[in-house]
Amino acid sequence: MRNRLRLQYVYFLEAVLIGVFFVQALRFLIGMVYSRIGSLSVVTVLDPAALPPGTPGVVDPAVVTGEISFLVYMLALPLLAALFGRARGLFILAAALTAAGRVLMLTDLPFTPTMGAALAVGGGLFYTAMLVRHRASILPYMFVLALGIDQVFRALGNTLDPSWSPRYLQIQLVLSLLAAAFSVLSVLGQRRISRRDETAVSPDRGLMPFWGGIGFGGLLFLELSLLSLPNAIAGRADVDYTSFAPFVALGTLLPLIPWVRRQARNFIATFDGGVRGWLWMLFTALLVMVGTRFQGLVAGAALVIAAFTAGMMWWWLARPQAEKERSFGGLWIIVGMVMFFLLVAGDNFTYEYAYVRSLAPELAFLNDIIPPFLRGFRGMGLGLLLLGVFFAALPMAQTPRRIPWEGGSPLQSLLALLVVAGFAGGIAYMVRPPAIAAVRDTPQSPLSSIRVGTYNIHGGFNEFYHFDLEAIARTIQQSGANAVLLQQVEAGRLTSFGVDQPLWLARRLLMPARFFPTNEGLQGLAILSNVEIVYDDGALLTSTGSPQTGLQRAQIRPDAGVITLYNTWLAFLLETGDGRSIEQQEQDQQRQLNEAFAIISAQHPDGNLGRMIIGGTFNNVADSPLIGQMRAAGFSDPFAGLPQELTATLWRTGLPRVRLDYLWVRSMLALGAVVMDSSASDHRMAVIEVQISRGG
Repeated sequence: MRNRLRLQYVYFLEAVLIGVFFVQALRFLIGMVYSRIGSLSVVTVLDPAALPPGTPGVVDPAVVTGEISFLVYMLALPLLAALFGRARGLFILAAALTAAGRVLMLTDLPFTPTMGAALAVGGGLFYTAMLVRHRASILPYMFVLALGIDQVFRALGNTLDPSWSPRYLQIQLVLSLLAAAFSVLSVLGQRRISRRDETAVSPDRGLMPFWGGIGFGGLLFLELSLLSLPNAIAGRADVDYTSFAPFVALGTLLPLIPWVRRQARNFIATFDGGVRGWLWMLFTALLVMVGTRFQGLVAGAALVIAAFTAGMMWWWLARPQAEKERSFGGLWIIVGMVMFFLLVAGDNFTYEYAYVRSLAPELAFLNDIIPPFLRGFRGMGLGLLLLGVFFAALPMAQTPRRIPWEGGSPLQSLLALLVVAGFAGGIAYMVRPPAIAAVRDTPQSPLSSIRVGTYNIHGGFNEFYHFDLEAIARTIQQSGANAVLLQQVEAGRLTSFGVDQPLWLARRLLMPARFFPTNEGLQGLAILSNVEIVYDDGALLTSTGSPQTGLQRAQIRPDAGVITLYNTWLAFLLETGDGRSIEQQEQDQQRQLNEAFAIISAQHPDGNLGRMIIGGTFNNVADSPLIGQMRAAGFSDPFAGLPQELTATLWRTGLPRVRLDYLWVRSMLALGAVVMDSSASDHRMAVIEVQISRGG
C-alpha cells in the first residue's frame, strides 16, 4: 500500500506538470495562429521586394502553411491512444512530446515557436487520452490545478505569462526533464500492478464517451476565454482585477476540496437523475448571463461562482470502463478539440466581424453565404459562452445514474483547503498594484506644461501582426507623455494571448489606466496618465458596419484645475465588399462625430468647455470635411502647417503614409508636436506639449 501511495504521488506530479504545459501552450498557440495568419494575409498581397528587411512578424507563406499542417497532425495524436492505448509505455512518449514542445516554444530551432506550441498541445491531448484510459481519477485534478497554476504565472506577469519569454528557457528545461523523469518512474512502477487489477473495473480504468469529448472542448473554451482568466472576468463584469483575481483562484480551485465535492454531491442528489445535469447547466448559464450582462460586484461574484460550477464539471468527462468495453476516447478528444477551435474562431469574429471581406474570385459564389455569416457574429459573445456552457455540461446531462463527486477524509479536506488558500493568498500578493506618485504642479515642483499623446496600438500587434507590448511601452516611455489616449486596446481576448493590455502597460510604465470597453467588455479605449485622474466615464457611439466604438472621457488634475481628455476611434474607411460605399462609411464617421459633439455639449451645459483635448483615430485625412468640422468647432491642431511626412501616423508597407490620428486642443497653447518613430504598431504615436495655467 505504501508503494502504491508513493506511485500515486508520482502520477499526480507528472499529470499536473503536463497539464500546466498544455494550458500554457494552448493559450500561446491561439495567439500565434492568429498572428501568423494575420501576417500571411498582409504579406501575400505585397511585393516581396517592398517588405522591410528584418521587420518582426514578416512570415514566409510556406512556413505558415507548414505550421498549420503540423498543427493538424499534432491534433490527431490522441488517435494513438485509441489504437495502441493498452501499451502504458506510450505515457512516456506523450509526456516527452509535451515537455519537448513546451521547451521548443522558447526557441527558434529546430521548430518555430508555433510548431513547438502545437507539439505541446498535441502531446498534452495524447497524454490526456492515455490518462483517461489508465488513471482516470487524476484527470480532473490535472486540469483544475493546471488552470490554477496558470493564474499564478499570469499574476506574476501582470496577465502576460512570463514563462513564454526566452529568459524562462532554463527553468522550463528543468521542469520538462522532471516531467519526463516522472513519466518513466510512473510507467516502471505501474508494471508491478497485478493482472487482476489490470482487468478489474476501477475508477482509474476509465473511458471518455462521445459526450465527454464534446464537454472537454466546451469546458476548455469556457475556462480559457473567461472563467479561469481573472482579467477577462474583470473586463466582462466591470470590476477591479486586483480585488477579484484571488477570488477567481478560489472559484477555480475549490473543487479540489473533498468536503466541497461531498456537499455538492449531497445537494445534487436531491434532484432526479434525469434533470440534475440540465439544472447544473441552467444554473451555470444563468451565472454567465448575469456576469456578462450586468456590471459591478454582483456580476463579478456571479462569474466567480460560475468558475466554481464549471470546475466541478471536470469530474464528469470520463467514467469507469466496463470489462471488454472498447475505448474511443482519443477520437472523442479530437472531436472535442474541433468544437473548441470552432468556438475560438466564432469568438474571434465577435470582434473582427467588421473586417470580413468578400472571398477571392474563384470562391465568389460563396459571397452571399460565408461573409454575411461571419459578420453575423457581432454581439454574439454571450451566445458563444452559453454554447460553451451547453457543451461543457452535456456529460452531466447524459450521466443520470452516477455522481462522480467523491468526498474524502477530514485531513484531506484540510490539506486541500490549505493549498487553495495558499494559491489565493499568493495571487492576492502578486497582483498588488505598484505605488505610483502622481505628477502635479506644486510650489516646490512647478509644472508649466504637460505632454499628451494618442496611440492606436492595434491590439498590441505591429503591421505584420507581431505581438510586442514591450515595444509599445518603450514608445510611450520615450515620448515623455504624461497622458496617452489609446485606441484598439484589448483586455483579455484569446487572440491577443489573454493579456489585459491597459493593466500591463499601466504597471510597466507606472501610469494609472482607465479602460472603457466598447466591444464584449474586452476591447475598447484606454487612457494612461501619470497626472492624477479625478474622473472618468464613457459612452458608446452608433457603429453600423464598423467595430463598435465610443467616446471616453477622463479629467486629469495637473494643478488646481482640471484638463478634460476625450478619446475616440471613429469608423474606418475600408472596401470589404459588404455593399457599403466609402461615402456611406464617411457618413457613419460624421454621425459618430456629431454624437460625440452632442455628448460633450451635454456634459458642459453652460457652454464653457474649459481646457480640453480631444484625440484618437479619426480615420480620415487632414483635408477631409470631417477634420474640417473639428477646426470649425474651435479646436486647434498643433500639427497644422507641418510637412505631411512629419505628421503621418499610419505607415503601411506599399501604401502612402497618411495622417489618421489627431490631437485637438482648446483653451491651451500648444508648444510642440511630434510623431514618434516606432513601428511597434501599424499606427505611429502622435504627441503634443501644451502649456497649462495654474488654478485652471
